[in-house]
Amino acid sequence: MKNSLKNDMGLAILRIAPSVMLMTHGIGKFQKLINGNFEFGNPIGIGATPSLFLTVIGEFICPILIILGFKTRWAAIPPAITMLVAALIVHSADPFGTKEKALMYLVFFVAIFLLGPGKYSIDKR
Repeated sequence: MKNSLKNDMGLAILRIAPSVMLMTHGIGKFQKLINGNFEFGNPIGIGATPSLFLTVIGEFICPILIILGFKTRWAAIPPAITMLVAALIVHSADPFGTKEKALMYLVFFVAIFLLGPGKYSIDKR
């Protein structure tokens, strides 16, 4: 296998796998939002509804864009910020093991931002 093929396959996996996994956390919040249930935490002091809306963007909408490889670098920013808030604010008093998942997602989405989508994406077509 050529190096460029390996790199492109690796970038596709890096893009798709964490995005699909993050969507499992965001789908419930998305359903909550479309059902009109706006009860949610307010970790950064902007209100429960805006917090829920921004979390849905970070955990559900942007991962769809990243999976498709559309505006990938820009789409990686909201999930990274969402995970930063989750790790450092929402779970600030929790032990490291509780924060670890959010921190791993943060690393994934920062890497996606830095590396880009790779060849197998809408961005590269």
